Amino acid sequence: MSLSDFIEANLDALVDDWAEFAAQLMCNGQPLTTPELQDSARHMLQKIAADMRTDQSGAEQKAKSRGEGGGGAANVNEVAQEHANDRLDQGFALNDVVAEFRALRATVLRRWQVTSLDPLTALDETVRFNEVIDQALSESIRQFSLRISETRDRFAGILAHDLRSPLGAITNSAELLMRDESLPVQCIKATASIQRSATRMRRMVDDLLDFTRTRLGDTLPISVSPQDAGRLCSNARDEVSASFPQANIEMFFDGDLTGRWDGDRLSQVVINLLVNAIQHGHGAIRLSAQGAGEIVTVSVSNEGKAIPRLVLANIFDPLTRTHSSPEQRGTAAGIGLGLYICKCIAQAHGGSIAVNSANTTTVFTVRLPRAAKN
Repeated sequence: MSLSDFIEANLDALVDDWAEFAAQLMCNGQPLTTPELQDSARHMLQKIAADMRTDQSGAEQKAKSRGEGGGGAANVNEVAQEHANDRLDQGFALNDVVAEFRALRATVLRRWQVTSLDPLTALDETVRFNEVIDQALSESIRQFSLRISETRDRFAGILAHDLRSPLGAITNSAELLMRDESLPVQCIKATASIQRSATRMRRMVDDLLDFTRTRLGDTLPISVSPQDAGRLCSNARDEVSASFPQANIEMFFDGDLTGRWDGDRLSQVVINLLVNAIQHGHGAIRLSAQGAGEIVTVSVSNEGKAIPRLVLANIFDPLTRTHSSPEQRGTAAGIGLGLYICKCIAQAHGGSIAVNSANTTTVFTVRLPRAAKN
């Protein structure tokens, strides 16, 4: 009996074995009924048997061995995704899903071996069966991980959104206290510190919201209007200086700096680049803007150790750590989120961002079309 015929002939027993093993994985959780544990098991075994009966070329076999599908893999992938979704909703962990497939492989082959096998075809059928199981396992892991990532990103987005209200109350209260001329000097200094910290928190919350939006497949919305890049850079420098009074930020402007951009977004880019320079460099920071033709360029440079080549390759990827001082490790500094947001904003304007780091100088350069479109 061929392995595909064996699977269909013993479908009920194989599904029961699957459900029994799944129940053991859930022994410490909320008990599930047998139909819930069997969920897509029957459907998956049927698709596996059907896939094994289809003709498969050498190219399709090679593609499937690499997890790229081929042949009837699309049908197997569909039911594997369904199984991953069911198990995630039922509270299974990723390791549990992997264990299920490992147990299924062993159960089917063990039961089949006690039947009358044709030694000429047994090896080929075992290889084909393992290919389909690996394909289903790979797709289940991919879908399970995708769902986990989406859930985590949505949670981060909700958390960041909910933080804006209490953070706004802190900021408004601090501004109100700063207007009270009767406050002692020590209280004024403490209130100013609250203001600076709240401003930095707001920037981090804004970056987190933008990060979750792009991770969930949305593009960053922009609303363009006539702007002056020089004025935006000056305002950004003032905001950063309020949070980092010790920073020495020098500005250099040249050419026509007017254009149509999202002013808030462009300010966010400049602020993120300045904060990055403060956190990872030393000495004076140079903020420059230059207009030439239909392009306006904004750059931020700082002195310090060159960024390692391996880090440079992925520096604009989300959650990529750059080099940082010991006191900054483990904090929001150096995780690369701000640089990722800079890249997203530049691209939303039809522009680009690049970095050059050599010897003791690092320069981030943003190129923007003078007239961005919504």
